[in-house]
Amino acid sequence: MKFQVERDTFADAVSWTAKSLPARPSVPVLAGARLSVDEGTLTISGFDYEISTRVTVEVTGESAGTALVSGKLLAEIVKALPNKPVDFVVDGPHAELTCGSARFTLPTMPLEDYPSLPQMPEAIGTIDAEEFAKAVAQTAVAAGKDETLPTMTGVQVEMTGGGIGMLATDRYRMAIRDSSWEPGDSSVSVTVLVPAKALADTARTFGSLSGPVTIAVPTGTDGAPGMIGFTAGGRQTTSRVLDGQLPPLRSLLATSYATTLKVKTSELIEVARRVALVGDRNSPIRLSFDEDGLVVEAGGAEDAKASEAMDCALDGEPGKIAFNPTYLLDGLAAMDAPYTAFKMNELGKPVVMTGQPAPEDEDSDTNHDVYLYMLQPLRWDA
Repeated sequence: MKFQVERDTFADAVSWTAKSLPARPSVPVLAGARLSVDEGTLTISGFDYEISTRVTVEVTGESAGTALVSGKLLAEIVKALPNKPVDFVVDGPHAELTCGSARFTLPTMPLEDYPSLPQMPEAIGTIDAEEFAKAVAQTAVAAGKDETLPTMTGVQVEMTGGGIGMLATDRYRMAIRDSSWEPGDSSVSVTVLVPAKALADTARTFGSLSGPVTIAVPTGTDGAPGMIGFTAGGRQTTSRVLDGQLPPLRSLLATSYATTLKVKTSELIEVARRVALVGDRNSPIRLSFDEDGLVVEAGGAEDAKASEAMDCALDGEPGKIAFNPTYLLDGLAAMDAPYTAFKMNELGKPVVMTGQPAPEDEDSDTNHDVYLYMLQPLRWDA
């Protein structure tokens, strides 16, 4: 096997594949990147039984063949090469890479031990790449990290003819993002629970590509889908899906709220970060609000305290709420809107956060792209 390819094109393709490869594979070949050349096209792929990746690039001077080499090592080498065409030749148990006067020799891995990559399932719809990346980022932030509760580590993707929804929770907070998409069939109704990390990694990559992202899931009648696939810009990736589904999170949302507090998102982020300096990671940030404004405060060890006042718009009764600082800042950062509305019915009960273009705006039922972040307050300790 041999081929010649532009250095930047090769580096981009190899690094994307290498990112999904396991750092400590169960068997050595799973750390490999599979390179296959045929009819002027190089396909680079990786697979660890949970996530598969494929990317195709055009090459010249090719001789058809397939080889398996260490993916992360190849990515590091290609990244460090000068900006010149790269020649890649496989001869027996070694692969030789030449770029200008730089020359590297790599051992190849046994192809016969490498598993067959899963086939891409049937496409069921498309979504704008930027919208896909935003929706995943906004929901994955609320997914759990505790592997003993695997269901909570996923983002639930609900695909219907009317739209696509993404939901996540770690029991202390939850996030819901509803978006527009183009279903292949108006009667489609598929729900899958995708590992949050795998979905977030995919979204970050595909969000920078032009054009739509195609979503694919098996549509057979033999039970729940076991995988989900995404395709965009000459790249394909599949991921296993988690068993089960999240609790009915939408049922936790009220139809109306007695109190709404509206603040400028960027200002509250800055204020919250400042006052949090006196506390440790889990010291609550306290918000007290009335018609005169909002006071944000925090306290730490050895009587260290901080407080700062800011403007707000209040519709309802004055009150006091306290939040985990990390969870609060995660939600504010995900708003992607100039103003954030805190909606509540009873102090001490979960608070719903939504983004708004201006403090006087009301929620619009006609806007399908809606983001909600619900956060459980902490006990108020003055």
